[in-house]
Amino acid sequence: MAHIRSLKSYSVHVGVGQGMVGLVTGGASGLGRATVERLLQNGASAVIVDLPSSNGQELAGSLGNRCAFAPADVTSEADMLLAVSLAREKFGKLDLAVNCAGIAVAVKTYNFKKNVPHSLEDFQHVINVNIAGTFNVIRLAVGEMGKNEPDADGHRGCIINTASVAAFDGQIGQAAYSASKGGIVGMTLPIARDLAPMGIRVVTIAPGLFATPLLASLPEKVRSFLCRQVPFPSRLGDPAEFAHLVTSVAENPMINGEIIRLDGAIRMQP
Repeated sequence: MAHIRSLKSYSVHVGVGQGMVGLVTGGASGLGRATVERLLQNGASAVIVDLPSSNGQELAGSLGNRCAFAPADVTSEADMLLAVSLAREKFGKLDLAVNCAGIAVAVKTYNFKKNVPHSLEDFQHVINVNIAGTFNVIRLAVGEMGKNEPDADGHRGCIINTASVAAFDGQIGQAAYSASKGGIVGMTLPIARDLAPMGIRVVTIAPGLFATPLLASLPEKVRSFLCRQVPFPSRLGDPAEFAHLVTSVAENPMINGEIIRLDGAIRMQP
């Protein structure tokens, strides 16, 4: 198993610096925060990318000197260029970018009781943040990764995106959200193929029901119902389990161009 690398040994193969350097969008809460914390626990350094209104600055300060905060809108080229530059200036390189930033709306295509169609503006906003925002991060992050010295396999870096089981099992009211997550799924393989000559991998995780701040805010009765929909284990996923998969993907150079469902075997009902 000589090709399986720990995060601490990653820098020996990929470039300079002490351990892996990761950039995590949506890193101030939920799946993104859990990913940042796991990276740090494994000896990596991390740049939290989140909105200026988030608690990212406070969180980064509490996590120590191997963590920095870049206030940014993922759809902004200028903001993301600054975030990537921060990784290079503070930690010397960029090995890993994890896209966790995203938004959702729950609206039917047409409300026949009120004679009102789904807002086109809302639909476009979800598509813009979730698809264009993810792509914006990828296209700018890989420019920095391409500067890394390749390891013996030619590996220079890794991109990990966040889709959703909604990309496959979209529910009523999820037209915009499912379309956006399906877009992330759809661009994974072509981008992996684009970047293969440079030794940069692209993988997407499609989580099921996780105990994120959004679901945690639901009434207990609703959360219990959701838990029962998951075959096994019959509970909401722990964000730490998502983070565990991120590091597993980062450590295994043969995983590329793939969509990985992390969902306890759930298949969402309409």
